Amino acid sequence: MFGVTTSDDYRPVAWMGRYPVDMTTMLVGLHVVVAILTAILVGLVGSSVLASLQFESAAVLHGGQIWRFFTYAFIHAPTPSGLLWFAVEMYMLFVFGREVERFIGRRAYVALYLTLLLLPPVVLSLLSFWTPTIFATSTALHFAVFVAFATIYPNVELFLRIMAKWIALIFVAIGTLSALAMRDWQSLVVLWTSIGAAFLFIELRGAGPELAWWSALKTRFEPKPKYRVVPKMRQTRPADSDDVYASIDPILDKISKFGIGSLTASERRQLNRERERLLKNSE
Repeated sequence: MFGVTTSDDYRPVAWMGRYPVDMTTMLVGLHVVVAILTAILVGLVGSSVLASLQFESAAVLHGGQIWRFFTYAFIHAPTPSGLLWFAVEMYMLFVFGREVERFIGRRAYVALYLTLLLLPPVVLSLLSFWTPTIFATSTALHFAVFVAFATIYPNVELFLRIMAKWIALIFVAIGTLSALAMRDWQSLVVLWTSIGAAFLFIELRGAGPELAWWSALKTRFEPKPKYRVVPKMRQTRPADSDDVYASIDPILDKISKFGIGSLTASERRQLNRERERLLKNSE
């Protein structure tokens, strides 16, 4: 069921009249604005502006161009097919990203998005010690947001009444097979880094399907409970019959005046309890 939140951190960032503006809406707006500016710059300057924004391990490690860790995900090719896919991507981010933000809260959602943004270039930087890496697109990042949604709501029926978990698996299989066929190892690494990070992030938040191996691993590393010696309780003496009668006298008076139906549930329990104690003492 959509619209569920488990966090008290789910609050709009701002309001536009009566309409709340959440973090997902701001991210979609940022990507749209950058896509428009990119198209204008490419028309004025040429495609060389895109080369200065994409992630390139050599430029980062040797040239100190740290901004490429962020800007690579804001490159949207200003071509008809590229802009069409960009529109689909933004729609999916807006629909499913808002549900993830509503469920885990704004701060956790920002942490998730930054993780999905920064972790792939970090992994590609490590791979650059074997081979130079170049990468630019936000497709894997925003697909990972959908994976986070499918982890939270795995059995929700979406397109053609197919469950979210199966749609996620279908797209993962398509992306994996496509990258393998094209021998595009960078895209394969980014894809699996992104979906793995999204899945584990949601699992660590306590959502998603129960994983026996994950639960066992957390149990193994959890601190062991500290045992303490509890002093032995001294056995209390049974109540004397006089004490018993004294405790139920008000109840008996109530029965004589108003009948047994006037007793409350707690009074009935007390009456039965004292009756059983009297029977035990008489044995």
